[in-house]
Amino acid sequence: MRFILVFLLMLPELVTSQNDISGVIFEDNPDNKHLVLPGANVYWLHTNIGTVTDINGQFSLAYEPRFKELVVSYVGFKTDTLKINEPQYIEHWLSPTSSLEAVTVKSRKQATAKSYLKATNTFTVSSDELLKAACCNLAESFETNPSIDVNFADALTGTRQIKMLGLTSPYILIATENIPSIRGASQAFGLSFIPGTRVESIQITKGAGSVVNGYESIAGQINAELVKPTTDDKLFINLYGASSERVELNTHFNTMVDDKWSTGLYLHGNSHNKKHDLNNDGFLDMPLYNQINILNRWQYTNPEKGLVSFINLKFLNDEKQTGELHFNPTTDKLTTNAWGSEIDTRRYEISSKLGYVNPNIPYQSLGVQAAFSSHEQASYFGLNSYNIKHNSVYSNAIYNSIISDSRHKIKTGLSYTYDHYDELLTASDLEPKYERTARSLGAFFEYNFDNLDKLNLTAGLRIDTHNLLGTFITPRFHMRYTPWEKSAFRASFGRGKRSANIFAENQNMFSTSRRLNILNPDGNIYGLNPEIAWNYGLSFLQGFNLFGRKADVTLDFYRTDFQNQVVVDYENPQEVSFYNLNGDSFANSFQFEFNYNAFERFDLRMAYKYYEVKTQYVSGTLDKPLVPKHRVFANASYETQIKETGQWKFDATFNWLGKQRFSSTVTNPPEYRLPNYTPTVATLNAQLTKVFSSKFEMYLGGENITNLRQPNPILAANDPFGPNFDTTFVYGPVFGSLYYLGLRFRIN
Repeated sequence: MRFILVFLLMLPELVTSQNDISGVIFEDNPDNKHLVLPGANVYWLHTNIGTVTDINGQFSLAYEPRFKELVVSYVGFKTDTLKINEPQYIEHWLSPTSSLEAVTVKSRKQATAKSYLKATNTFTVSSDELLKAACCNLAESFETNPSIDVNFADALTGTRQIKMLGLTSPYILIATENIPSIRGASQAFGLSFIPGTRVESIQITKGAGSVVNGYESIAGQINAELVKPTTDDKLFINLYGASSERVELNTHFNTMVDDKWSTGLYLHGNSHNKKHDLNNDGFLDMPLYNQINILNRWQYTNPEKGLVSFINLKFLNDEKQTGELHFNPTTDKLTTNAWGSEIDTRRYEISSKLGYVNPNIPYQSLGVQAAFSSHEQASYFGLNSYNIKHNSVYSNAIYNSIISDSRHKIKTGLSYTYDHYDELLTASDLEPKYERTARSLGAFFEYNFDNLDKLNLTAGLRIDTHNLLGTFITPRFHMRYTPWEKSAFRASFGRGKRSANIFAENQNMFSTSRRLNILNPDGNIYGLNPEIAWNYGLSFLQGFNLFGRKADVTLDFYRTDFQNQVVVDYENPQEVSFYNLNGDSFANSFQFEFNYNAFERFDLRMAYKYYEVKTQYVSGTLDKPLVPKHRVFANASYETQIKETGQWKFDATFNWLGKQRFSSTVTNPPEYRLPNYTPTVATLNAQLTKVFSSKFEMYLGGENITNLRQPNPILAANDPFGPNFDTTFVYGPVFGSLYYLGLRFRIN
């Protein structure tokens, strides 16, 4: 099969022309360290012509002889005005406004950073935040984040699913370096296929995302930025072992091939071969598994020509086994000797990104990105089997420029996607084979206005033609307004459209005795119509000083309205039914978050979240099952001063979930009926890290330290081939407390 490897926009260091002024802005600090200030405002006095420093503190600005004074400003620092008589390169240090603001500068280097400048409600989770927990894979990277909910999908596979704004991960566009990656066949288990040590940072955007990334995003976007061969450690080793006898090894090897090419080899392996049944229901509390995950990454950089490129080659083999303790796959597979399940996944990925910046006109750039993946899963669950093959091609070309001056920026481009699905199942009276090919060609345009002071807005529009979804338009809009200092008021709206992969996204239903039904099939995909939703959002961020220490509060409200939704109906305990929405379906999400640097090197984060998620089912309008209306979150982290003997780091996270609605079990026999609601759930995680030097550190942690366990998470575990067997009623931890120990070694 042919496919084109191309691409993404990665901007190298800007090379300026003779008519530009450029430079870098630093923070003036007592240690004389070269700490750059990303996001500093740089503009000509008495004009609206300016820019913002990039992540490396660099800027470039057009120069004209009539411009004589350059203003450099940053919140918490003294504003400086520089005399400029000719184009030149500038290195300038900004000083804190006071000793109090100097403290603010230190706490500003938070592991999770919120922007006061962007139009989108985006925050960045750095590698420092990821190291607060074991973070073995991307699914486990959100434990210390109040905006993402993490829970187990079922009582058997150990699969963690995430939610944003009350909606599950299929409604979130999950990308790796802005290439959509967790979708289609990988939707159920894909988050566990990205090792945490490979993640450099995570950008989380609430609400409708950018049109540049496609039309599928509804609740938000999550983008994982990977470590780079040129900036990652030459050698990195992470060894992890848990009390469950889970072991994991991550190694990074990076080297420069020549002055332009660098390469990295990233190896990951994890294994768990110990059987646990702490609740004595006869089933494994967590699966047995083995995974091999290899990534080879190449980076090409040529600043003189304005070029940077990445090529990634990845291979994954993942094997899981679960079921009854005495299940033996050799003799019991697909028999009634014992209930068991195996899920074997093999995946190949190739992706490429190319970025070009015009050396003479730095604001003009071209980025192209493309990826090919082949995903094959062979699995069975008791007497149900499910196999899926998914080949995917993705490509995107983006052109960046300005209109008139740097306040007016534009992005435009073309994208193409190809997906071929081949599914085989023996789980019900449905057709045993489903095959389809989906092709989409799209064009997009996005305009951004930023006056560096009060207003920043982004408006985007894309049009796509799809062989199964038709031709449609996707609008997106984001605005940030700053009414006063250290504030950001945001508003957004946008439309999303997607095709539901009902089997791949709901594989936990195969671990039940339920019949599968597709009601009133009249659409192009499984007989169903595409999902369409509008998302609206308001957010307010305010920074302030509390008792002389930096603090901020965030209030946000988002609503998602579905024009059509593929309803997954569990309300009949003997069936799972899929059908097009006939009525209303919406999700309201309200969140209050408070961050406080309580004292030196001690940060406190607290949040309260309220969900109202309702859907029109055949049986009436009901709350979505297993979604708590109320959630309370708290995280505390502390670091000692760095000394010759090293440094200590401590982190603790508390989660409290309110009651959650069970789907109906009223027609079950009395012994297999559940109450209408779950009890509340409270968990506590903690980790202690000892940094011995810049090369070596050890960490010790615990998950669910209070040893909370959901009693009887499997319905009818004593009769797994009977009509009431169900593993999907999971609202809390199944295994209980877990403790782990690990070490990290690096050579820079």
